[in-house]
Amino acid sequence: MNSVNVHPNFALNGLSCTEADLTELSYSYVKEGSEFEKKLGDFLLDWLQPSHEISVQTSGSTGTPKRISILKEHMINSAVATGDFFVLKPKDTVLHCLPMTYIAGKMLMVRALVLGLHIDVIEPKSSPLTSDGKKYSFSAMVPLQLQNSVNFIDSIEKLIVGGAPFSQDLKNLVQDKRCQIYETYGMTETITHIAARKVNGAVQGDSRSSALPFKVLPKVKISTDQRNCLVIDAPHISEETVYTNDIVELTSTSEFLWLGRHDNVINSGGIKLFPEQIESALSAFINNRFFVAGKPDRILGEKLVLIVEGKLNREEVLMKIRRSGILGNYQIPKEVIMVPKFKETENGKIMRKETVKLLGN
Repeated sequence: MNSVNVHPNFALNGLSCTEADLTELSYSYVKEGSEFEKKLGDFLLDWLQPSHEISVQTSGSTGTPKRISILKEHMINSAVATGDFFVLKPKDTVLHCLPMTYIAGKMLMVRALVLGLHIDVIEPKSSPLTSDGKKYSFSAMVPLQLQNSVNFIDSIEKLIVGGAPFSQDLKNLVQDKRCQIYETYGMTETITHIAARKVNGAVQGDSRSSALPFKVLPKVKISTDQRNCLVIDAPHISEETVYTNDIVELTSTSEFLWLGRHDNVINSGGIKLFPEQIESALSAFINNRFFVAGKPDRILGEKLVLIVEGKLNREEVLMKIRRSGILGNYQIPKEVIMVPKFKETENGKIMRKETVKLLGN
């Protein structure tokens, strides 16, 4: 493998590593490390092999989980684009607290390898920060990790958040934090994010932040198809044009508003409802995991229902929603359904359609 893929300034857990050092360290992780260190070692050994591809697992949140092959060249190009977008420099410090199983964890390591970052890898868990410890230039988390680390998040200068819905409630919670927090848009097929938007601070420090656009990374071109779904043309990271199922509104040649998933849209009496937008508003009233869906209805075709994991007081929640005025009448759920446990993917994402099937008609 070309040594350009291991930057001379790269350091792992405080150790400067040449390619030979990294190979030796990776073998020790695989043989003697903890579970997350074994996975790290496996990935690094794959990265150091002369092959041109890496096999990765898709999350399964929008379809059947599968393994796909990604060119290392495309992973390098993606890392460089992220470095340019977030102005990352050699020797910047990075906290890695994501599983190495999926593309997000792999790409955070690739950015360090390619850009010469000093990366600390810790066990991936729901509360990665528990004190005001070491300061970091950059990190990546899922929303749950940010939620559980919010009191200490200012130890990180720039944070990207993805992998699950970023609720308006969480955005409100981080508005006054010094840490620059970005919501990302992407998928395994685009080698993690191809766009991001800042969700806190002076730029987006109000309740309208969820309606502000994503800005694409360098060399990414966007358009829409006949369904108004996003089309991504980025030959530096994908040999094929990526046709998504995400309904968007283009606000410029490089920015878009995300409205929701095409396969989740509910047609209720001729009115199109976007579950993700409704769920963002409802997150202020519901602590349980939940989502909204369409249920067959003789008059409306589909009626909007709220599906909640566990138990809550139906009447109390609906009363709060109506009194708040944050949703139009047609956006207020017509029924609340409670289920003991949602169907979910291996990495904890809710499988909506499979959960709805459990309800029957």
